[in-house]
Amino acid sequence: MVKKVEIFCPATVANVGPGFDILGFALDAPGDIICLERTTEKKHIIQNDSEIDLPLNPEKNVATVALDAFLSSLNSNEKFHLTFKQKIPAGSGIGSSAASSAGAVFAANLLLEKPYTEADLVPFAMKGEEVASGSAHADNVAPAILGGFVLVRSYEPLDILGIPSPDGLYCSVVHPEISIATADSRKILKTSVPLKTAITQCGNVAGLVTGLITGNFRLIRDSMHDVIAEPIRSFLIPEYDRVKKAAMNTAALGCSISGSGPSLFALSENKDTAEQIGKAMESVY
Repeated sequence: MVKKVEIFCPATVANVGPGFDILGFALDAPGDIICLERTTEKKHIIQNDSEIDLPLNPEKNVATVALDAFLSSLNSNEKFHLTFKQKIPAGSGIGSSAASSAGAVFAANLLLEKPYTEADLVPFAMKGEEVASGSAHADNVAPAILGGFVLVRSYEPLDILGIPSPDGLYCSVVHPEISIATADSRKILKTSVPLKTAITQCGNVAGLVTGLITGNFRLIRDSMHDVIAEPIRSFLIPEYDRVKKAAMNTAALGCSISGSGPSLFALSENKDTAEQIGKAMESVY
């Protein structure tokens, strides 16, 4: 019986322009490195060997909240010792809470000899997201677990689809040295939008998904416009307009807020362009 596993869970970009709460993709780096070990203790033990502060109370840590949801579904009293060796900073906009939640349940599933498929793990990881942001959204945890691009077609019932993407598609991410809590960023959004705005957003989501599936970079570029969240959230991010302009002037297909921010991401057609875009975005700061 395996008693300990160590996993890497990637950072993720959620929303992806117009796809608020329904589109996301995994990044190659950075990510969380988590060691999960069975323990005879009566509660989960959290050890932080990373350089990032995180809650050590199991009731307040998203990883152990997700773990408890996973274990409860199995009627298991199992407890674990979690060691965070590397951690994405909280409030960075690249799926910090998702990496912890998804990584913990993925590792536990391995230790317990895979009682669930990877897709089945997503709802448990969403419980951790609910603690972090007040909303059990899946657009970070799903790509963190499944990899690649994902579309959350429906939340009730939960229906998650993997989306193919062009081999030449690259992403550049820049992180201003500030943090924005997801819960705070969600509070400022409107709870309803005009019909015309909704139609525009739906068209952009459909175009972006089609562009990804067909490898149509022009369609991806034309569809990378968020008319709902970005106009409101961009004011929270220093130099947002300048960073976006720098990316677009360096041949980006599109540039928008990663998750709830403050990180910004830009898509491009090849690695060389992605590196140039990254430098252009970073130069603003």
